[in-house]
Amino acid sequence: MRRLSLAFCGSGSRARTYAAIAAGMSDQFALVAAADPVPERVAVIRSHAPAGADFRSFASAEAMFAAGKPADVVVVGTQDAQHRDHAIRAMELGCDLLLEKPIAHRLEDTLAVRDAARRLGRRVVVCHVLRYTPFYARVHALLRAGAIGDIISANFIEGVQPWHQAHSFVRGHWSVEASSSPMILAKSCHDMDLLAWLIDRPCEAVSSHGGLSHFTAARAPAGAPARCTDGCPAAASCLYDAHRYARPEGRRWLAMVHDRAKEASDAEVFDWLRTSPWGRCVYRCDNDVVDHQVIAARFTGQVTATFTMTAFDEGRHLEIFGTEGVLRGGAFVKKQLGCDLTVTRHGWEQPTEKIVVETPAAGYAGHGGGDFGLMSTLHADLTCPDPAAMRTSLEVSLQSHLMAFAAEESRRSSRTVTLAV
Repeated sequence: MRRLSLAFCGSGSRARTYAAIAAGMSDQFALVAAADPVPERVAVIRSHAPAGADFRSFASAEAMFAAGKPADVVVVGTQDAQHRDHAIRAMELGCDLLLEKPIAHRLEDTLAVRDAARRLGRRVVVCHVLRYTPFYARVHALLRAGAIGDIISANFIEGVQPWHQAHSFVRGHWSVEASSSPMILAKSCHDMDLLAWLIDRPCEAVSSHGGLSHFTAARAPAGAPARCTDGCPAAASCLYDAHRYARPEGRRWLAMVHDRAKEASDAEVFDWLRTSPWGRCVYRCDNDVVDHQVIAARFTGQVTATFTMTAFDEGRHLEIFGTEGVLRGGAFVKKQLGCDLTVTRHGWEQPTEKIVVETPAAGYAGHGGGDFGLMSTLHADLTCPDPAAMRTSLEVSLQSHLMAFAAEESRRSSRTVTLAV
């Protein structure tokens, strides 16, 4: 087996996760380079390479690409608006890609990446990691085996979770659409991908409604200052008080944006919050992405689906209705019934089958095991004789993005948008 060399374009939390997993697959991958403006992040990736290995560090993606072809495979983990240029430049240098979703933050840029991959003959795996989880793989297998007959309709829900919404989409990198992506693309292209994969039909039309209702100045508590660190009278009762980042449960989120999150004292964290975007009052930010959105989609064969994205729930839920039964699963089923999935056949006195799906042990359970699942198949996907066999190739992943862009167009125009099938 020929080892593939990996270079990391952007060394944020996602890139560091993939580097750590790849380091345990030394027969398949060699970590050879990383680029990021924050040297400590590059150092983390370097630490996963064997001692004495030939590893190159760069202060920017541009510097890495200027030095020539960096590796067999470039892991593109920069911000959404940078994906187009970084992906195309890496492919022009002769590299295949592991590309963090979304492919790009605008439709025209997404199509430009696709066109470049076709023109240059490069392979691109998109990080739609949920396809690689044991849970969704089991759902897919049940549906393909005919457990509920022919699919007629589906209902999916993604509860982003209030703190996650505040962290990433109010205070964080994906809070302003102009510099990131529409919410339905940034957060829910996973869900669009799952709908397309599980229903296994082209999407014909999409309509959508949604808006930004809660995280606005009109909802701010009386007397709330611009920053939580300025002394807010509502701090004790506020779900989003930034001082919560110093608590044990807050440190996990802090680690995504603060390089010393684990070892920093509370005082150091509070001092950082005084100037950081994550110290701002969530009701006094410049955010403009939605905090709730619904989608109705029609697939070929008159199969229909609905999807709800909301900041005010936690976890994903699914219901798939077929001619012979109903499949339900996700966070709500797990909490109420103690299993992961249920299959209920139509007819009198039909028992409900309860299904438990085993997930990986701690350490490799990111995204329900999807991160490890993605990396464990990456080498095969990039070297297999037939690129059409790749599970989340660029061509396959394009469907989810077209659905997301259509949904955002529909939300803004209040009309149904037809997709080219």
